Amino acid sequence: MKTTLVALVAAVGLASTAAQAERLVIKGSDTLGAKLVPQLAEQFKTQTPDATFDIAAEGSTTGFAALIDSTAQIGMASRPAKPEEAAAAAAKGVTLKETIVAYDGVAVIVNAANPIKNLTKKQVEQIFTGEVADWSAVGGSGGAISIYTRNTSSGTYSEFKELAMKKRDYAASAQKMAGNEQIAAEVGKNANGIGYVGLAYVKAKGIKVVSIDGAFPSVESVQKKSYPYARPTFYYTNGEPAGLVKAFVDFTLSPAGQKIVGDVGFVPIH
Repeated sequence: MKTTLVALVAAVGLASTAAQAERLVIKGSDTLGAKLVPQLAEQFKTQTPDATFDIAAEGSTTGFAALIDSTAQIGMASRPAKPEEAAAAAAKGVTLKETIVAYDGVAVIVNAANPIKNLTKKQVEQIFTGEVADWSAVGGSGGAISIYTRNTSSGTYSEFKELAMKKRDYAASAQKMAGNEQIAAEVGKNANGIGYVGLAYVKAKGIKVVSIDGAFPSVESVQKKSYPYARPTFYYTNGEPAGLVKAFVDFTLSPAGQKIVGDVGFVPIH
């Protein structure tokens, strides 16, 4: 009887430990998921040590898909949900709840050796749609322009079309990259390269940010909306978050979480 009691107590203890070790699955945006959310998770774990995280940063579209099929509790996104995503979610009984967690400015980058320092919004549109294909057409020293974009699952891919290209298609020659860091790396190696990255990625080696109609992306220009390619970034949950999901969302929005937002290179919401 005593042995049985000890075994029962041990089993209850194991069950309790398992219940406490909660796992939070977060999928979606590379812009958020490559740097910011992992750092938020690490700091969150210092106050909630039993929490574990599974973070996959493969593009905003994958975050919505994961929420819809219930394989993630939080979807990271650098664009709002599309109507068809909201409809697909509703069909599965999922309500997409949007929370703005940080602001960002999409920086247009060129190789550090490129003499170009400023582009107009019209020139950016012409370059990324392929209407302008040589640097000499925008005041550069000449050479065929190499365009680097995010892949089609990326929220930034869609948002840049919205913000900078009047929803026009990218040039057929544009090379699609998996993430911000990959775009920065390719532009840094290619004297004729151009691409775009979030504010958290502008310090990569071999690149420089060009101003757009004289405006540079910065905390101030994003807050004042004087930079043309400013945008919010989001967490999406299935309805109002609860439990560990709510705790992590609340931490992200807290002063401590928003300090990390600023330290990483994003613009805090407060």
